[in-house]
Amino acid sequence: YVVSKIAKEYTWVDSESGIDAVTAISGSGPAYFFLVIEAMEKAGVEMGLPADAAKRLAAQTALGAAKMVLTSDDDVPTLRKKVTSPNGTTHAAIEQMIASNVPEGITAGVQACQARCQSLSTEFGKL
Repeated sequence: YVVSKIAKEYTWVDSESGIDAVTAISGSGPAYFFLVIEAMEKAGVEMGLPADAAKRLAAQTALGAAKMVLTSDDDVPTLRKKVTSPNGTTHAAIEQMIASNVPEGITAGVQACQARCQSLSTEFGKL
């Protein structure tokens, strides 16, 4: 059910490591984005927005950003730079996120997912 609601893209892989990578990016990926939306919603509420408004704003922003990634000829770093004014509000947020190692944390999480996939394959391969 979740895959049919989320995945509009299919990628053929012909190895176990490829399946683990797809799981790490796409299979578990919705939870990563839910975590980001959850954090944005929490921040919005802490700033005085009603919870429903904060949730909808965060979710619609994620949806809009995803649509831009899928329809633009620009790569993701270029898109990010295009919506980040130098020394502006978005720049301040991105700098704080980078200083807090958010990109590295996301990469480490995806790698942990892949490692868990590999260990589960080993476990179930012994059955």
